[in-house]
This record gives sequence, structure tokens and C-alpha cells, in this order.
Amino acid sequence: MVKHSNFVCDQSLAVLTFVSLEMRGILALSAALLWVGLAAAPVRAEAALVAGTGSLGGFSRLVAAYPQALDRIEGNDLIWRDGTRMAVDDGLGPKSHADWLALPDIKDMLAFAYPAGKPFLAPAPDFDPGRARNGAFFDKLYGACRSGEVEGSLVTVVWLPKKYGKRIAFSSRHGAAERLAAVSARLDELPASFDVYLKPPAGTYNCRVIAGTDRVSAHGHGIAIDIATKHAHYWRWPGAGVPAAYRNEIPVEIVAAFEAEGFIWGGRWSHYDTMHFEYRPELLGR
Repeated sequence: MVKHSNFVCDQSLAVLTFVSLEMRGILALSAALLWVGLAAAPVRAEAALVAGTGSLGGFSRLVAAYPQALDRIEGNDLIWRDGTRMAVDDGLGPKSHADWLALPDIKDMLAFAYPAGKPFLAPAPDFDPGRARNGAFFDKLYGACRSGEVEGSLVTVVWLPKKYGKRIAFSSRHGAAERLAAVSARLDELPASFDVYLKPPAGTYNCRVIAGTDRVSAHGHGIAIDIATKHAHYWRWPGAGVPAAYRNEIPVEIVAAFEAEGFIWGGRWSHYDTMHFEYRPELLGR
């Protein structure tokens, strides 16, 4: 930022002596305009981010995360291994946060960098990495639950095999169940003091919509698990249209176990859901 009031250099006093009143007025106006511009910058930056800025690196991670299904990015097309083409950018231009959630294209899904391993802080307003999901993309990856296409790919994962042994259903596609089993093995090694957050799990596959929307939840694709309902916090719970201040009780050790295996955590969202974890390897570089 320009510091015009404390500007110091060898000839500053001489220069300022000969600045006319008119020039001082121009400088004052310029400083005011600069201040307005800086104040507005975060708004512009957030709007650009919500509009979707999927980079070549982000697209590369997307293709690498699902090698059995995806082949490459070609122009504006995501090319599937079966020859299907999906537009990366729907051409609708910048979107409000609501439209970003309701009508995301593939690029929009990569708009936010997921902060894996970062300290637990209250997220910035509308910072929701991974919360936007293109329905056609996930239906093709895991099946459409409303058409009965998901159940046939569900397999059993034993949750905490050493100290609990609960059998839960998860999608076997694209390594999801395998990675959840790896999470479970990591959590099984945690001290008994963590068990209150892990037993019982609160649910995996469920062909349902996201609360307050008509969009199928990640649970409907068999790639999400909820835990610790007695210690969970959710942005909608205070009442419709009155989001609660950010809260979290889930320990960092549990979140780290999930993130290490390609799962994102709803506690990193501005619209937080601290019980929720979902398999999204494209956002964690796995």
C-alpha cells in the first residue's frame, strides 16, 4: 500500500514543499481511489474463485485420481476411457456461490484448493472446497442411486477391525472401499480415548438428497461416511437461514487419518459439517 503521509527520502521535504494545492487534491483523490480498490479486491478475488479456476494441474490430478475411468483433457472436453466427452467449462461464466453449488461444471469442482493438513481454523466465508459436485460426473463414476445403479458396487468394509468390527457398506469403485479400509486401519491404532468419536459410525450409503436441496448427497454414491454424531456440528442446526458460528470437536488425528487416504472433511467448509468425510482423491493429489 502507498504510504503517502510518511514518505521519506533524501529530497522528500523539498518535493513536498513545491506540491501545489491542486496536486495535493489529486494525490488525495488517488489515495482514496486506491483504498476503495484495495477494499473491493477480496470481493473480486472471491468471485473469481467461485467462478471456477481449475488449473491444468487440477485437471491432471482429476484424471490421475480415476485412471480406470478417465483418459485425458482435450480442449474443453474431459475424455473418458469409454469415449464419453464431458464439457469442462459449461460456458455460463462467473457464478454466485449458490449457482456454483447448484450448477457446477467440472471446472467448478476444482475451484478451491483443499487445505489438507492445515491447522483447524474457521473457514473464510463461502470457502467450501469439494462441496460442489457435478451430478453427471459422479453418476458416471459411481452410478446413479435413483436408478438403482449403486447398490451392486457396494462392498463391506470392517470398521475398526481390532476394537469394534462394525460392518459398513461402501462403494468398491475407484478404490473408495479400499481407501476407507486403510483409514479404518489407521484409526484402529489410535488410543482408546479417540473411540468416542469413532464408535458407532453414523452411516455410509444412503440414497438421499443434501438437506435443503434436490441434489443427491455423496452418501448416495456410496463414497461418504459420517462419524461422531454426539460430537458433531453442522451449519444448519441453529435454524433455517441462520448459520451457526463455526465449531468443531473432531480431533486432528482423526482428520489426518482420513486426509492421508484421499478423503476430504466437511469441517474445512464454511458451511461446515464436521461429522462428514467423503472420498475425493482428486482434491488431495492421490
